[in-house]
Amino acid sequence: MENAAGDSFERLFSIIRRLRGPDGCAWDREQTPATLRDGLVEEAWEAVSAIDAGDETNLREELGDLYLLVTMIAWMHEERSSFTVADVLEGIADKLVRRHPHVFGDAKPGSVPGILVQWDRIKRDERGDGNPRSELDGIPGSLPPLERSAAIQKRAAKAGFDWPAAEPVWDKLAEETRELREAAASGDTRRIEDELGDLLFTVVNLARFLKADPGLSLNRANSKFSRRFREIERRLAARGIAPAEAGLEAMDAVWNQLRGEERNASK
Repeated sequence: MENAAGDSFERLFSIIRRLRGPDGCAWDREQTPATLRDGLVEEAWEAVSAIDAGDETNLREELGDLYLLVTMIAWMHEERSSFTVADVLEGIADKLVRRHPHVFGDAKPGSVPGILVQWDRIKRDERGDGNPRSELDGIPGSLPPLERSAAIQKRAAKAGFDWPAAEPVWDKLAEETRELREAAASGDTRRIEDELGDLLFTVVNLARFLKADPGLSLNRANSKFSRRFREIERRLAARGIAPAEAGLEAMDAVWNQLRGEERNASK
Protein backbone atom coordinates (compact mmCIF):
# COMPACT_ATOMS: atom_id res chain seq x y z
CA MET A 1 0.00 0.00 0.00
CA GLU A 2 2.97 2.32 0.62
CA ASN A 3 3.61 2.87 -3.08
CA ALA A 4 -0.02 2.58 -4.23
CA ALA A 5 -0.17 6.22 -5.37
CA GLY A 6 3.06 5.86 -7.32
CA ASP A 7 1.88 2.66 -9.00
CA SER A 8 -1.46 4.25 -9.90
CA PHE A 9 0.24 7.31 -11.35
CA GLU A 10 2.58 5.15 -13.42
CA ARG A 11 -0.47 3.27 -14.79
CA LEU A 12 -2.13 6.56 -15.76
CA PHE A 13 1.11 7.83 -17.29
CA SER A 14 1.58 4.63 -19.33
CA ILE A 15 -2.01 4.88 -20.64
CA ILE A 16 -1.43 8.48 -21.71
CA ARG A 17 1.79 7.52 -23.50
CA ARG A 18 -0.06 4.70 -25.28
CA LEU A 19 -2.91 7.01 -26.31
CA ARG A 20 -0.42 9.51 -27.76
CA GLY A 21 1.67 6.80 -29.40
CA PRO A 22 1.63 5.59 -33.03
CA ASP A 23 -0.77 2.75 -32.16
CA GLY A 24 -2.89 4.94 -29.88
CA CYS A 25 -5.91 7.16 -30.43
CA ALA A 26 -6.03 9.54 -33.40
CA TRP A 27 -8.04 12.10 -31.41
CA ASP A 28 -5.60 12.08 -28.48
CA ARG A 29 -2.62 12.43 -30.84
CA GLU A 30 -4.20 15.54 -32.38
CA GLN A 31 -4.55 17.35 -29.05
CA THR A 32 -2.19 20.11 -27.96
CA PRO A 33 -1.83 22.08 -24.71
CA ALA A 34 -3.86 24.83 -26.38
CA THR A 35 -6.76 22.51 -27.26
CA LEU A 36 -6.83 21.15 -23.70
CA ARG A 37 -6.69 24.59 -22.08
CA ASP A 38 -10.45 25.14 -21.83
CA GLY A 39 -10.97 21.60 -20.56
CA LEU A 40 -8.44 22.22 -17.80
CA VAL A 41 -10.37 25.25 -16.57
CA GLU A 42 -13.70 23.43 -16.89
CA GLU A 43 -12.53 20.38 -14.94
CA ALA A 44 -11.09 22.60 -12.21
CA TRP A 45 -14.47 24.30 -11.79
CA GLU A 46 -16.25 20.95 -11.78
CA ALA A 47 -13.96 19.87 -8.94
CA VAL A 48 -14.79 23.09 -7.10
CA SER A 49 -18.50 22.42 -7.56
CA ALA A 50 -18.09 18.91 -6.17
CA ILE A 51 -16.29 20.32 -3.12
CA ASP A 52 -19.07 22.88 -2.57
CA ALA A 53 -21.70 20.14 -2.86
CA GLY A 54 -19.83 17.85 -0.47
CA ASP A 55 -20.02 15.17 -3.20
CA GLU A 56 -16.93 13.07 -2.55
CA THR A 57 -17.78 10.49 -5.22
CA ASN A 58 -17.97 13.16 -7.91
CA LEU A 59 -14.90 14.93 -6.50
CA ARG A 60 -12.88 11.75 -6.84
CA GLU A 61 -13.85 11.58 -10.53
CA GLU A 62 -13.18 15.27 -11.19
CA LEU A 63 -9.76 15.14 -9.55
CA GLY A 64 -8.98 12.17 -11.79
CA ASP A 65 -9.91 14.26 -14.83
CA LEU A 66 -7.53 16.97 -13.63
CA TYR A 67 -4.70 14.45 -13.14
CA LEU A 68 -5.33 13.26 -16.71
CA LEU A 69 -5.18 16.71 -18.26
CA VAL A 70 -2.18 17.92 -16.24
CA THR A 71 -0.21 14.75 -16.97
CA MET A 72 -1.14 14.73 -20.65
CA ILE A 73 -0.12 18.36 -21.11
CA ALA A 74 3.19 17.70 -19.36
CA TRP A 75 3.78 14.63 -21.56
CA MET A 76 3.10 16.72 -24.69
CA HIS A 77 5.95 18.98 -23.65
CA GLU A 78 8.17 15.99 -22.95
CA GLU A 79 7.44 14.74 -26.47
CA ARG A 80 8.77 18.01 -27.89
CA SER A 81 11.75 17.98 -25.44
CA SER A 82 10.68 21.19 -23.67
CA PHE A 83 10.62 19.57 -20.22
CA THR A 84 9.63 16.20 -18.80
CA VAL A 85 6.84 14.98 -16.57
CA ALA A 86 9.53 14.23 -14.00
CA ASP A 87 10.74 17.84 -14.27
CA VAL A 88 7.24 19.04 -13.35
CA LEU A 89 7.00 16.72 -10.35
CA GLU A 90 10.52 17.42 -9.13
CA GLY A 91 9.98 21.14 -9.60
CA ILE A 92 6.93 21.32 -7.36
CA ALA A 93 8.53 18.96 -4.81
CA ASP A 94 11.66 21.13 -4.65
CA LYS A 95 9.56 24.28 -4.34
CA LEU A 96 7.56 22.86 -1.42
CA VAL A 97 10.71 21.85 0.42
CA ARG A 98 12.40 25.18 -0.30
CA ARG A 99 9.41 27.23 0.86
CA HIS A 100 8.89 25.23 4.06
CA PRO A 101 12.22 25.64 5.88
CA HIS A 102 10.30 25.40 9.17
CA VAL A 103 9.44 21.79 8.21
CA PHE A 104 12.39 20.62 6.09
CA GLY A 105 15.08 22.94 7.45
CA ASP A 106 16.21 24.66 10.63
CA ALA A 107 13.79 27.61 10.67
CA LYS A 108 11.43 27.90 13.61
CA PRO A 109 7.78 27.11 12.79
CA GLY A 110 6.37 30.41 14.05
CA SER A 111 2.80 31.59 13.52
CA VAL A 112 0.70 31.19 10.38
CA PRO A 113 1.10 34.92 9.46
CA GLY A 114 4.85 34.55 9.94
CA ILE A 115 4.90 31.48 7.70
CA LEU A 116 3.10 33.44 4.97
CA VAL A 117 5.60 36.30 5.24
CA GLN A 118 8.41 33.76 5.01
CA TRP A 119 6.78 32.20 1.91
CA ASP A 120 6.60 35.58 0.17
CA ARG A 121 10.20 36.42 1.10
CA ILE A 122 11.48 33.11 -0.29
CA LYS A 123 9.38 33.60 -3.41
CA ARG A 124 10.96 37.04 -3.95
CA ASP A 125 14.44 35.60 -3.39
CA GLU A 126 13.75 32.93 -6.01
CA ARG A 127 13.41 35.62 -8.65
CA GLY A 128 17.14 36.07 -8.19
CA ASP A 129 17.81 38.64 -10.89
CA GLY A 130 18.33 41.52 -8.47
CA ASN A 131 16.16 43.81 -10.58
CA PRO A 132 13.18 45.55 -9.02
CA ARG A 133 9.94 44.02 -10.20
CA SER A 134 6.31 44.99 -9.90
CA GLU A 135 4.25 43.23 -7.26
CA LEU A 136 1.84 42.48 -10.10
CA ASP A 137 4.39 40.50 -12.11
CA GLY A 138 3.55 36.86 -12.49
CA ILE A 139 -0.23 37.25 -12.51
CA PRO A 140 -1.29 35.36 -15.65
CA GLY A 141 -3.03 37.50 -18.22
CA SER A 142 -4.99 34.38 -19.21
CA LEU A 143 -6.79 34.23 -15.87
CA PRO A 144 -10.56 34.78 -16.09
CA PRO A 145 -11.23 38.50 -15.42
CA LEU A 146 -12.82 37.94 -12.01
CA GLU A 147 -9.95 35.80 -10.73
CA ARG A 148 -7.37 38.17 -12.25
CA SER A 149 -9.01 41.14 -10.52
CA ALA A 150 -8.85 39.32 -7.18
CA ALA A 151 -5.17 38.43 -7.72
CA ILE A 152 -4.26 42.02 -8.69
CA GLN A 153 -5.95 43.49 -5.63
CA LYS A 154 -4.41 40.93 -3.29
CA ARG A 155 -0.91 41.75 -4.57
CA ALA A 156 -1.53 45.51 -4.34
CA ALA A 157 -2.77 45.09 -0.76
CA LYS A 158 0.40 43.20 0.17
CA ALA A 159 2.37 46.20 -1.08
CA GLY A 160 0.37 48.46 1.25
CA PHE A 161 -1.96 49.96 -1.37
CA ASP A 162 -5.24 49.10 0.31
CA TRP A 163 -8.26 50.47 2.10
CA PRO A 164 -7.89 50.54 5.90
CA ALA A 165 -11.20 48.72 6.43
CA ALA A 166 -14.30 47.50 4.63
CA GLU A 167 -16.45 50.58 5.28
CA PRO A 168 -14.72 52.84 2.70
CA VAL A 169 -15.14 50.06 0.15
CA TRP A 170 -18.90 50.12 0.74
CA ASP A 171 -18.78 53.87 0.12
CA LYS A 172 -16.77 53.30 -3.06
CA LEU A 173 -19.34 50.75 -4.18
CA ALA A 174 -22.11 53.33 -3.80
CA GLU A 175 -20.00 55.88 -5.70
CA GLU A 176 -19.33 53.49 -8.59
CA THR A 177 -23.02 52.57 -8.73
CA ARG A 178 -23.97 56.24 -9.11
CA GLU A 179 -21.37 56.72 -11.82
CA LEU A 180 -22.65 53.67 -13.70
CA ARG A 181 -26.19 55.06 -13.57
CA GLU A 182 -24.91 58.34 -15.01
CA ALA A 183 -23.06 56.48 -17.76
CA ALA A 184 -26.16 54.43 -18.57
CA ALA A 185 -28.18 57.62 -18.89
CA SER A 186 -25.63 59.00 -21.35
CA GLY A 187 -25.99 56.00 -23.66
CA ASP A 188 -22.22 55.99 -24.26
CA THR A 189 -21.29 52.30 -24.55
CA ARG A 190 -17.57 52.81 -23.89
CA ARG A 191 -18.30 54.90 -20.80
CA ILE A 192 -20.81 52.31 -19.57
CA GLU A 193 -18.22 49.54 -19.96
CA ASP A 194 -15.61 51.59 -18.09
CA GLU A 195 -17.94 52.33 -15.19
CA LEU A 196 -19.28 48.78 -15.08
CA GLY A 197 -15.69 47.53 -14.91
CA ASP A 198 -14.97 49.89 -12.02
CA LEU A 199 -18.07 48.63 -10.21
CA LEU A 200 -17.12 44.99 -10.69
CA PHE A 201 -13.54 45.72 -9.59
CA THR A 202 -14.90 47.30 -6.40
CA VAL A 203 -17.20 44.32 -5.75
CA VAL A 204 -14.16 42.03 -5.96
CA ASN A 205 -12.33 44.28 -3.50
CA LEU A 206 -15.27 44.14 -1.11
CA ALA A 207 -15.32 40.35 -1.39
CA ARG A 208 -11.67 40.33 -0.28
CA PHE A 209 -12.51 42.35 2.83
CA LEU A 210 -15.44 40.05 3.56
CA LYS A 211 -13.09 37.05 3.15
CA ALA A 212 -15.27 35.62 0.38
CA ASP A 213 -13.92 34.29 -2.91
CA PRO A 214 -15.65 36.29 -5.68
CA GLY A 215 -15.29 33.55 -8.28
CA LEU A 216 -16.74 30.87 -6.01
CA SER A 217 -19.47 33.27 -4.89
CA LEU A 218 -20.50 33.94 -8.49
CA ASN A 219 -20.30 30.23 -9.30
CA ARG A 220 -22.68 29.48 -6.43
CA ALA A 221 -25.04 32.20 -7.63
CA ASN A 222 -24.95 30.69 -11.13
CA SER A 223 -25.72 27.24 -9.71
CA LYS A 224 -28.51 28.59 -7.52
CA PHE A 225 -30.14 30.46 -10.39
CA SER A 226 -29.86 27.44 -12.70
CA ARG A 227 -31.36 25.13 -10.06
CA ARG A 228 -34.29 27.45 -9.42
CA PHE A 229 -34.94 28.19 -13.10
CA ARG A 230 -34.98 24.49 -13.96
CA GLU A 231 -37.48 23.94 -11.17
CA ILE A 232 -39.64 26.78 -12.52
CA GLU A 233 -39.61 25.05 -15.90
CA ARG A 234 -40.50 21.72 -14.29
CA ARG A 235 -43.41 23.11 -12.28
CA LEU A 236 -44.81 25.06 -15.20
CA ALA A 237 -44.50 21.99 -17.44
CA ALA A 238 -46.47 19.98 -14.87
CA ARG A 239 -49.28 22.52 -15.41
CA GLY A 240 -48.92 22.28 -19.16
CA ILE A 241 -47.40 25.76 -19.50
CA ALA A 242 -44.22 26.72 -21.33
CA PRO A 243 -42.08 29.44 -19.64
CA ALA A 244 -42.46 31.76 -22.63
CA GLU A 245 -46.24 31.48 -22.34
CA ALA A 246 -46.37 31.86 -18.56
CA GLY A 247 -45.09 35.43 -18.45
CA LEU A 248 -42.82 37.13 -15.93
CA GLU A 249 -45.43 37.49 -13.18
CA ALA A 250 -46.21 33.75 -13.09
CA MET A 251 -42.54 32.76 -13.22
CA ASP A 252 -41.65 35.28 -10.51
CA ALA A 253 -44.36 33.84 -8.28
CA VAL A 254 -42.85 30.36 -8.60
CA TRP A 255 -39.37 31.84 -8.01
CA ASN A 256 -40.49 33.44 -4.74
CA GLN A 257 -42.18 30.20 -3.73
CA LEU A 258 -38.91 28.33 -4.29
CA ARG A 259 -36.99 30.89 -2.23
CA GLY A 260 -39.43 30.42 0.64
CA GLU A 261 -39.16 26.64 0.44
CA GLU A 262 -35.36 26.81 0.48
CA ARG A 263 -35.35 29.14 3.50
CA ASN A 264 -37.71 26.86 5.40
CA ALA A 265 -35.63 23.80 4.51
CA SER A 266 -32.47 25.44 5.85
CA LYS A 267 -33.97 26.20 9.27
